[in-house]
Amino acid sequence: MKQTTKALDKISAAGLLISIGIVFGDIGTSPLYTYNAILEKYPVDKTLAFGAVSAIFWTLIFQTTIKYIIITLRADNDGEGGIFSLYALIKKYSKYLVIPAILGASFLLADSIITPPISVTSAIEGLKMIYPDIPVIPIVLAILVFLFLIQRAGTSLIGKIFGPIMLVWFTMIGILGISSIWQNPAIFKALNPVYAYNMIAHYPRGFYLLGGVFLCTTGAEALYSDMGHCGRNNIRISWFYIQICLVLCYLGQAQYLMQHIGESGNTLNPFFGLVHKWFLLPAIIIATMATIIASQALLSGTFTLITEAIRLNLWPKMRIVYPNNMRGQMYIPGMNWLLMVACCTAVVGFRTSDNMTAAFGLSVTITMLMTTFLITAYLYIKRVNRILVFLMFVVYLCIEGSFLFANLQKFAHGGWVTLMLGLIYAFIMYVWYRVTHIKTSANNFVDTASVLPQLKQLSNDDSVPFFAGNLVYLTASNGSRQIENKIAYSIFDHQPKRASLYWFVHVEVQDEPFTTAYEYTIVAPQDIIYVKLKLGFRVAPKIQVYLQKIISEMADRKEIEVAPKYAFSEISKKTGDAKFVIIQNFLSNQNDLSVGDTLVLNVYFLVSHFSLSPEQEFSIDDSDVILEKYPLLLSAPKEIALTRLN
Repeated sequence: MKQTTKALDKISAAGLLISIGIVFGDIGTSPLYTYNAILEKYPVDKTLAFGAVSAIFWTLIFQTTIKYIIITLRADNDGEGGIFSLYALIKKYSKYLVIPAILGASFLLADSIITPPISVTSAIEGLKMIYPDIPVIPIVLAILVFLFLIQRAGTSLIGKIFGPIMLVWFTMIGILGISSIWQNPAIFKALNPVYAYNMIAHYPRGFYLLGGVFLCTTGAEALYSDMGHCGRNNIRISWFYIQICLVLCYLGQAQYLMQHIGESGNTLNPFFGLVHKWFLLPAIIIATMATIIASQALLSGTFTLITEAIRLNLWPKMRIVYPNNMRGQMYIPGMNWLLMVACCTAVVGFRTSDNMTAAFGLSVTITMLMTTFLITAYLYIKRVNRILVFLMFVVYLCIEGSFLFANLQKFAHGGWVTLMLGLIYAFIMYVWYRVTHIKTSANNFVDTASVLPQLKQLSNDDSVPFFAGNLVYLTASNGSRQIENKIAYSIFDHQPKRASLYWFVHVEVQDEPFTTAYEYTIVAPQDIIYVKLKLGFRVAPKIQVYLQKIISEMADRKEIEVAPKYAFSEISKKTGDAKFVIIQNFLSNQNDLSVGDTLVLNVYFLVSHFSLSPEQEFSIDDSDVILEKYPLLLSAPKEIALTRLN
């Protein structure tokens, strides 16, 4: 795996092109709407034009270049990035680190319902400069529906053209910026941070304009999440070209505004105002393709985030499809259709990109703030100079705290939508995290040695009907010396289950993303085998496939003898049959729980009805599964005094 990481980190032309194609889509299309969000209905003057571009420039420097490109990309988890990869690196040091991880991921998911609509809508709205009466909403809806429909096929084919298209896009916006700057090169002095201060301090409600300024860096979190696709060094090198093009474009827009002093901001389109009429239609086509690519990258990031959450026991189990063999390629049908409905609803509800900017950015501000907490913990754990870590934390707490406060003005104008969704996502993640720990603490174990004599007797008792050649239980036990009481009850009490071999399989999710390894213990030859599967948090838990391979390998090494009396297929002759007993919990009515635990557990079991069943989660064929119900008794009722009346 380390070799894979080194290969990804190697700088190459292909790696740079891939980075440009899939990493910078969100942040790269922000010039389409950032200035619109800043201007709103304010009259344009020099303070606003110069102050906005100065604030944008320094936001890109501090938020994107320093925080993410220089600092956060250092925190790679075997080549992977993203808030859950960062959390996986440090979670063992404190249980409280799950709080910023849950909040950060939840609000990042919430913002994903507004990013594709605002990107595509802002590009299509450029058509109004050619065809003023063109219906924008149906076109945007058609593009978004098409985008979601093709997710099932993966991006291995169309992904190859992402890089060239985005390279054309960035080069185009850089040239557009230069063509505007050429008219007045003095616009470069607007990069002086004094102009940003003047806007914040002296322009009416200038501080709250930071809510619009923040949109220039909303894709920085996705930049970190995509590190596993193309490597840290390729991202760092390609960013410098991207940043130059972005800054040139924003400077060009500032120069455009200087030519419209006194006009109301809502009558201007600073980006398409840079485009000459003869090039307007090609520019709109290129912009539309760029926003589609940006939306595609966001969807891929969302699928990855949900997959990681599932493997970390922070999200209900959902069906995950792997369209091809590309690393990191996955598709979650449930999330895909949910996002499609949400994005289309956002388009119909907000109708214009200007209205969408009012709701955009609030959630991702919280995500960036949570990343600051996690990266601070990471640097502290890695023993980076304590003073530097503290200074970094304070600086970004002030910067992102200011952005958050400025963005709170968006709450009543649509920000409440993403904020509400983020809180719902966070609540679900908390419930799954909490109940996972409750169920773990409720497990009662018995020594394997204490049941071994009875198990051997059962295995050799011809008077008991033969149940299976290989009888498999998934166990929470981290070692071979113990199994859960409920497994012993299942074997002996719920109709004795006679088998040739009893397999106890424990799945251990690793902090590394792509680990696939196992170790085993032969507790009793020809009776009990304990297997520990070590799977990375991005690996599909195909338990039946993995176990079949393990049985085959052990049979080849003569460590076990599997000789079914009757078998037809070659694999059955070699490994015999296998039955998986899945023990499902239900909440016992005998529990005496607090109000909080009752709420959490009831929500968990309610939502569980809509999540994957254990056999679906672990990719076990229905024909090989035996389902059993077992009561989850967490708090026994208090002793009740009964009075005998007769």
